[in-house]
Amino acid sequence: MQQINKDNINSLMAEVLADAERVGATAAEVDVHIETGFSVTARMGVAETLEHHRDNSIAITLFNGQRSGSVSTSDVRAESLAEAVAAAMRIARHTEADPASGIADAEQLSNTIPELAINFPADLSPQDVMAMAERCDQLGLDADSKIVNSDGTSVDHHQLLTGYANSHGFNQAYQSTSHSISSVLVAKSGEQMQRDYYYSTTRDAADLPSIEKVAELAAARTVQRLNPRPIATAQVPVLFAAEMARSVINNFLGAIYGSAIYKQSSFLIDALGKPIFPAWFNIEEQPHLAKGLGSRPFDANGLLTYDKFFVEQGVLKNYALSIYSGRKLQMPSTANAGGLQNLIVTPGELDFNGMLVELGTGFLVTELAGQGVNTVTGDYSRGATGFWVEKGEIQYAVDEATIAGNLADMFKQVRCVGSDVDTRGKVRCGSMIIDGMMVAGSGKG
Repeated sequence: MQQINKDNINSLMAEVLADAERVGATAAEVDVHIETGFSVTARMGVAETLEHHRDNSIAITLFNGQRSGSVSTSDVRAESLAEAVAAAMRIARHTEADPASGIADAEQLSNTIPELAINFPADLSPQDVMAMAERCDQLGLDADSKIVNSDGTSVDHHQLLTGYANSHGFNQAYQSTSHSISSVLVAKSGEQMQRDYYYSTTRDAADLPSIEKVAELAAARTVQRLNPRPIATAQVPVLFAAEMARSVINNFLGAIYGSAIYKQSSFLIDALGKPIFPAWFNIEEQPHLAKGLGSRPFDANGLLTYDKFFVEQGVLKNYALSIYSGRKLQMPSTANAGGLQNLIVTPGELDFNGMLVELGTGFLVTELAGQGVNTVTGDYSRGATGFWVEKGEIQYAVDEATIAGNLADMFKQVRCVGSDVDTRGKVRCGSMIIDGMMVAGSGKG
């Protein structure tokens, strides 16, 4: 079977579009994602699995006027792609017409795309990676006598090939890489056990922390979770550790996607141009950031990505719009079809220890559970694990608490953001203090 690679992806997409023209489509687009690589998992210091991956995903959409039909396939044989095109056309003949459907206008497209620093293939053999995973897992087990078990150390290396083409002549592809390592450990004190982890994800394997550092941090985080105490229900400031602060920003993003706005399913429907965060707060999108995990030259509609503010000096400046949602709202696309790209929350000056001092007395959240976030109303309620803090110092671990509020209030009550920026995702944010949240626990006041 033919394999899609950087040398033939453009010709393959062109052939799909030619098939679409032959079956009578008025317009067409094809979106290709190819992921190759391997993953190793070790447990109790011994490699357990080695998995090689090759995932093909080809999404084809044909338009019959304002009617559309879409088909996805992983089969790259010419006859299979031709059948997928024919199936998409059959669907397009019977769907309801949608005035907002269709590919981007020709004048919105450019076949000159920026070259980004996001492709760093690793010269590592599966045997090398197995040895890394085994050593990291064993180092975690040996780090502290309280560590009694491992839930696994995983090392992953993946190469991605992304292509998009449409019948207005846009036909481009780019390569990127993703490398990650994670370690999950279990600690015991008496009859009580706790589990925690550490992980890192980068574009360039050279930027991953050493296996010694991963093991050390995973072990320290796990041991620190031991002997949790209940806390009393109270309204207190909450410090979200950087990786948890990212989830708060993701809740904001869920409320500004175009689909949520045109479906009237967001509490930020009428918020454009209005202050929703403190006046010092900014969220900027930087799609071309070197080694950024969210970097890409064009979006899923073929529009070139560009820098922009979603929040500037506290004010909501843009919704995140694709061609379709922009047409539904009669607004221009923000080149965000397929998601956001490298959201940067402007950091403050305090490191994590400084943020603890700034918190004073309150709740440090290091893990969240549950899906109790309603972006229609803004209501927020999630299970939380972390630490009780007094006078700027961690006192003890806390398990089985619930934090609650309303996103509209939470955004306005952000006191500060730390300089300890977590770069392991598309949202880059430091730790964040939010005042006046309700923390519900099972302890007595």
